Amino acid sequence: MPRLSVTIITLNEADHIAAAIDSASCADEVIVVDSGSTDGTVEIARSKGALVSTREWTGYVDQKNHAAVLAANDWIFSLDADERITPALASELRSILASEPRMRGYRGPRVAFHLGRWIRTTDFYPDSQTRLYDRRAARWRGRYVHESVDVDGGVGHLKSELEHYSFRDLRDQLDRINHYSTLAARQMFEAGRRTGPLEIAAHPPAAFLRNYVLRRGVLDGTVGLTISLLNSYAVFLKFAKLWELQNTPNSRNPTSNAIR
Repeated sequence: MPRLSVTIITLNEADHIAAAIDSASCADEVIVVDSGSTDGTVEIARSKGALVSTREWTGYVDQKNHAAVLAANDWIFSLDADERITPALASELRSILASEPRMRGYRGPRVAFHLGRWIRTTDFYPDSQTRLYDRRAARWRGRYVHESVDVDGGVGHLKSELEHYSFRDLRDQLDRINHYSTLAARQMFEAGRRTGPLEIAAHPPAAFLRNYVLRRGVLDGTVGLTISLLNSYAVFLKFAKLWELQNTPNSRNPTSNAIR
């Protein structure tokens, strides 16, 4: 029966880390790789029985791959501090690992709690993530944003949801939109992508229609409308910042992959 390690990378996650570790009780061990927390994250994690390693921040991909290297087991479940493994998901993980799994990685839905409810509409859902994987056949890849597990072989599907407490409030969401749109624009620019007025004008309303109509944000009332508008705004910022990069030489200063 394969054993399971849960890995978590952290920076100042004192509000979340205890609940994240508690939700990982199905694992044989929990590994926390911390990059310099000053809010008690490390102490809380250790008090919960996690094995904690401190390491300078080197980027999402490198930190997550490093956490997998530290694990005692080959099967890894990568958990963010603001996520929770539900009892249903824990039961499904135990079932998969009751014998040698057929696949080398497993992908499942993630549901976000925001504005007072679980969001199962818009681009927020199902937000499928590959989190359970065999490190002998998979590793994290990516650059600034949208890091993901690259599996050598077939990927199976998990039915149970991973819970995500993604934002504290709208202000937090706006701060993150600003941050990640900068990284996304940088990533597109360095990949050779360029933009102009047509894309800047067309992509945001298209994103709104996709979120609000095609992905049923309308069914979530004001919450769905708000999320659809903010997702559209995020798309606008991404392309506007890309335009700024390609037209403003002073904004092209090298950006480290270690940005967080």
